[in-house]
Amino acid sequence: MSAEEILAGKRAHLELRCRILQTIRRYFIEDGFMEVQTPLRTPAPAPEPYIEAIPADAPYFLITSPELYMKRLLAAGYERIFQITPVFRRGEQGRFHHSEFTMLEWYRLYADYRTLQEDCRNLLLTVCHEEGKASGWDYQGHWLQVEGEWQHYTVREAFRRFAGWEPSSHVDQYRFDGDLVEKVEPHLGFPTPCILSDYPSSQAALARLRHDDPSVAERFELYWAGLELANGFSELTDAAEQRSRFREALQMRRQQGYVPYPLPERFLASLEDLQPCAGIALGVDRLIMLLGNAGHIDEIVPFPPGFD
Repeated sequence: MSAEEILAGKRAHLELRCRILQTIRRYFIEDGFMEVQTPLRTPAPAPEPYIEAIPADAPYFLITSPELYMKRLLAAGYERIFQITPVFRRGEQGRFHHSEFTMLEWYRLYADYRTLQEDCRNLLLTVCHEEGKASGWDYQGHWLQVEGEWQHYTVREAFRRFAGWEPSSHVDQYRFDGDLVEKVEPHLGFPTPCILSDYPSSQAALARLRHDDPSVAERFELYWAGLELANGFSELTDAAEQRSRFREALQMRRQQGYVPYPLPERFLASLEDLQPCAGIALGVDRLIMLLGNAGHIDEIVPFPPGFD
């Protein structure tokens, strides 16, 4: 089959992609959000231990997320902002992963992670209604539906139920990650989406801790059909605490042999002006896969790796 025939065969999925992107933009604009565009390169990525940025003309890296730039806009007083952008992460390749993928991020001043959970519900309801799938559809042999009661577990509840143990504030990272992927995630989001909330404090580098239980952070992830769609949290706005967490993450990166990024000083300085807020990132490609019953991410992008 020629390259042109392969591209022609993707028309239905690419048309779906176009419609979903238009629906997302319309949803946020009608809700009073401002669409923004931030740089695709940064001299100082957020130093997260397990996300590796791709170098792009030293001293720059391709962004792994627009998060730091968008929070600087919040600090300047922009109250509701969203962005749909390509992001880049080294070494991510598989059925649900590309090293370049499309991310939706949105942020709210004077909000917390509970508001973001409502945003997720309203956004998915809107997209599914627009696509005529509000009553449900088949995805790879599983019946999915957006309407009805959504699942909601805390991390402790989910691990206790599906993995047989309960994570504490500081957990064995290898055990936590392995059991999350192998024992917990396969049970989440059938048939309705699932909110997995209140991650251990050690699993939330940029999230605010709960005032009533500082062993957990105000962080949640959105799952559907066992697939992580979004990661959101009430933002940490304490500059000193954020600097301390970044330094700890940089130390972990050094121990693992990863590139030690410089501290994002302009972002840290902006935290002095940042009011309480919340933000979330959603994987657009994965959402398109679910709505389009696609078994592989290659099916819903025109030029996947190796075909470019």
